[in-house]
Amino acid sequence: MRIIIDAMGGDNAPGAVVEGAAKARDELSGKAELTLVGDREKIDAAAKAAGVSLDGIDIVHTDIAISMEDPPLLMAKSKKECSMAVGLKMLTDNRRNVYGAVGDSFVSAGSTGALHMGSSLFVGRLAGVRRPGIAVIMPFPQPTLLMDSGANPTAKPEYLYQWAVIGSAYMKAVFGLESPRIGLLNNGTEECKGNEMSVEAYHLLSDSGLNFVGNIEAREIPFGPCDVIVCDGFTGNVVLKLCEGMGKFMFGKLREIYSSGALAGLSYMIVKPKLREMKHSLDSSEHGGAPLLGLDKPVFKAHGSSNGRAIYTAILAAERYVELDVIGKMRSELDALGVDITDGE
Repeated sequence: MRIIIDAMGGDNAPGAVVEGAAKARDELSGKAELTLVGDREKIDAAAKAAGVSLDGIDIVHTDIAISMEDPPLLMAKSKKECSMAVGLKMLTDNRRNVYGAVGDSFVSAGSTGALHMGSSLFVGRLAGVRRPGIAVIMPFPQPTLLMDSGANPTAKPEYLYQWAVIGSAYMKAVFGLESPRIGLLNNGTEECKGNEMSVEAYHLLSDSGLNFVGNIEAREIPFGPCDVIVCDGFTGNVVLKLCEGMGKFMFGKLREIYSSGALAGLSYMIVKPKLREMKHSLDSSEHGGAPLLGLDKPVFKAHGSSNGRAIYTAILAAERYVELDVIGKMRSELDALGVDITDGE
């Protein structure tokens, strides 16, 4: 198995990527080979600065990178050989891959828009899928998948329907759920709530044969009202970042409370193990990247501000995705569901 990593993607690249890749190499020794794609000189300099060895990690050189500010279309025009595009092409085994080895999975902390466009362009989608979406498992006691979490700022009702089908298949394949509950994120629980897209999506889901439980309000999400939440990428990304911000806010307030006096400090010692456990569960760097579901090969999006730890966990998630043959299981589950994923086109 070979995992391709975009060394130039993300706010902290290539330093954080090099650190994460080195740690993942040690963890996955004998299970997966790693390839970094990016500027060899900058990668070597980052490794030297971090004091890590790149022994056993292949490097495919390109001194072109696509930034967070670049329009995604540059990947198909003036930046066809950027690190992200090269890495995605390495997931193919046809004439577009002239880089030696064929990859089994790809990880990048780079531009979400560019990754979404490049994945569809170079990797391809599962049969019938119109738009891949970013699938994030929310950090709550009960695994809850949020899709789309940022790849498609605008969406059509049929996209939400497709994401429900894909998300249901994913939760069944990965978490063993017999009949995943599907919820539509909305500003009210009534059938008539929301904009035109939400109302139409509600009717598509109601007639889909999926285990659709209706509209879900954002305040219900932490309490596990469903297993898969579907929404457009703009809304999903806002929800995701609000949850991240609220986690930091809560721990900041707890820090103030427990540092307010000697008695508070003593009480902190009692609850310290549970607080650490809670902080660990809410830390995005501990949960790896998020897969773009609907693609023909595994592509993982790591947070743009990922540190070395986050890159490391994203690589481990990409390895596990391949090891479990998630895409193969999703194909089987989609067939077993008997749902026409092209409905609504």
